Amino acid sequence: MQVKVDNLKKVFGRTLALDGISFGFSPGQIVGFVGPNGAGKTTTMRIMATIDDPTDGDVFYDGVSLIQDPEQVRKMVGFMPDFLPTHRDMTVHDYIDFFARAFGIHQPRRRTVVEGVEEFTKLTGIRDKFLNALSKGMKQRVSLARAIVHDPAVLILDEPAAGLDPRARIELRELLKALAEQGKAILVSSHILSELAEVCDSAVIIEKGKILRAGLIRDFAVNRAYKTIVIRAAGDCSILHKRLLEMPKVAAARIAGAAVEADIRGADEDISAIITALIQGNFKLLEVRQLEVDLEDVFMDVTKGELS
Repeated sequence: MQVKVDNLKKVFGRTLALDGISFGFSPGQIVGFVGPNGAGKTTTMRIMATIDDPTDGDVFYDGVSLIQDPEQVRKMVGFMPDFLPTHRDMTVHDYIDFFARAFGIHQPRRRTVVEGVEEFTKLTGIRDKFLNALSKGMKQRVSLARAIVHDPAVLILDEPAAGLDPRARIELRELLKALAEQGKAILVSSHILSELAEVCDSAVIIEKGKILRAGLIRDFAVNRAYKTIVIRAAGDCSILHKRLLEMPKVAAARIAGAAVEADIRGADEDISAIITALIQGNFKLLEVRQLEVDLEDVFMDVTKGELS
């Protein structure tokens, strides 16, 4: 299922919430959707799930237009909001079964589908508990179960890890990986960037309703202003730190334990020249390695924390 967000715009009164954003993703991909609060993430996701209408633009699911055929799109998409409504008189099983019926899944198949979803999301042991008695982690599992009960090709998950303890976050991450392996295209937002980086290979960074960066996370390093190199040498690392700060291509340097991290502007040849200069300066180098770029680094590089 190829997903294409095409020039999406949304205006609330005098506020331009989305300013012509475009991006896409494919089956088997888990794409992180990140940005400061108020950047437009939830607005985008609600439009993609046919809950809100765009002011302009469209979203296409394998060529099917959200604007022209929203009913068909709803069959293709599973949406998980950032909270689960609590119903005092409804059990976990009744809740999932209700949505299975809403999507037109009839007996006896519905029983098999609901039980399979409960087993996959590890809800079998609490299927008879009332929703309002569940922990945050269990509610998130129920919300995910509801989103996948009709076996959609696309999942849109808004802050699924919010408020979860470490164990619940790890379990959620494994569920998302399993869903991607089934061929589902997944868009997931989160403020826990380290968690996203462990499960996503791609990301879309948005701020003030505009896309700042989109693509493979590993490619983001190409566009960074500098590369960070970890250098460890024999002796007092403060001497190495001082020497690095004197070099013209070194934008910044800081002591990190027994090593020094240096932010170097330039190409690989400039890094090689710095290492050569250190060796010629009688520094006995024990370790030289480049730090891999992570999503948090890129996020801090390209965003300003501004609201739309």
